[in-house]
Amino acid sequence: MGILARITNAAKSTKNSNESSLPTGGHGIDKNRVLAPTDPEVINPVNAGTWETVRTAPVNHTPRYFKKAEADALKHVAAQKREEARQAKRAYKSLKKLEESDAQVHTAHRSYIKGVADNELTKKRADASTARHLHTLRPEYAKLGFGLDKAEDKAEQRIEELKAKIKGLR
Repeated sequence: MGILARITNAAKSTKNSNESSLPTGGHGIDKNRVLAPTDPEVINPVNAGTWETVRTAPVNHTPRYFKKAEADALKHVAAQKREEARQAKRAYKSLKKLEESDAQVHTAHRSYIKGVADNELTKKRADASTARHLHTLRPEYAKLGFGLDKAEDKAEQRIEELKAKIKGLR
């Protein structure tokens, strides 16, 4: 649903059947939804993730001799892994920055949502205050209405009297 649709009220809001209405003091805040992870794979106390690690070469539990070819091959792999580790470190640093940026956007959005909710309450308070004030005006409007009815009745009565006089002159 687009922002324009929301602003122009073209979109109809749907309400969950388990949500209470605000006029009765209820709420629609589901703690399970509030505390739900932002992604099913995100790390949290309930999902600690995997404890896997990187191991290029197996652990040598016993001492041994290496041949020149083995040593040369290991030296080549070690140099390659050093470069890959440098690139992995850069990539993880960038991933961390992405997470930090996402968190900043998330926090800013939640701050905005809190502001919307606060201002909605302010608006509803103003609406309720206006409604209460309008209710206090009702008796005066009723008096005005009765006065207009009375004036209309007097005018109709006077018109009938004048009509009767005119008929009497003929």
